[in-house]
Amino acid sequence: MIVAITGASGFLGSALVRSLRSDDVSVLRIGRGSNADVRWDPNAGQLDTSRLAAVDAVVHLAGANIAQRWTSRAKRDIRDSRVNGTLLIARALAALDPKPRVLVSASAVGIYGAHRGDETLKESSALGDDWLGRVAKEWEQAAQPARDAGMRVVHNRTGVVLHRSGGILERLVPIFSLGGGGKIGSGKQWLPWIARTDWVRGIRFMIEANVEGPFNLCAPNPVTNAEFTEVLGRVLKRPTFMSVPEIAVKLAFGEMGEDTVLASQRMIPERLLAAGFGFEYPLLEPALRHELDIR
Repeated sequence: MIVAITGASGFLGSALVRSLRSDDVSVLRIGRGSNADVRWDPNAGQLDTSRLAAVDAVVHLAGANIAQRWTSRAKRDIRDSRVNGTLLIARALAALDPKPRVLVSASAVGIYGAHRGDETLKESSALGDDWLGRVAKEWEQAAQPARDAGMRVVHNRTGVVLHRSGGILERLVPIFSLGGGGKIGSGKQWLPWIARTDWVRGIRFMIEANVEGPFNLCAPNPVTNAEFTEVLGRVLKRPTFMSVPEIAVKLAFGEMGEDTVLASQRMIPERLLAAGFGFEYPLLEPALRHELDIR
């Protein structure tokens, strides 16, 4: 099998590359750097398809970081990097002969909207109409040329991925280790999380299984911010007496903070479980201990 991956050097892509190569799967990294196996420039609409002729699967993960203040320019970059990049990939793959069997194209929990309270979010749930929700819908729709060409297309609607080397834990562990950990806002907002180990296994399942369409890629047991705070403090053996008021988040990060840090999304992986996927880390504390390498 040959798998081509955009975003292969990132927090998630690099873990997927290591997993695939450990099983002797050939990996082609699509990127702009000198170490890329397949060169592309999504801003210019350029992709070298000559190296993709024998590819069996493509995993598209590339996109601008949303963890920044959402200025007008940042919003444009976030939207364009996702929508235009996906459209470029989908059109290029649709023109190949033979075509890859499957395109696994990234999506995110943000497609459901930021503030869904205690509602359980399944793949069949109504989608959001805030800015991030609209972007995510465009992001998924941009893969349509691959679907129209007969390819199997899967969208991984990813939650918060846990691992010590990046994401939320890279930011929180130093704060918690110094005794500054605590809930954010009311602490009642829901957090859809997944161990990076299970995220990689989930992507590989989507590549290999005969599945298509959207899949919520998160553990089956979401927790509230207060619960997450308490468990992380216990794992690190540090107190969690501090708290961050909502107004501080809004002042520090603006719309981005309100729609990500303060978001409440009780997402569950209904379709993934129904398809027969089994989680190695369905519960938060064992997942944190594994991904932080704490026993």
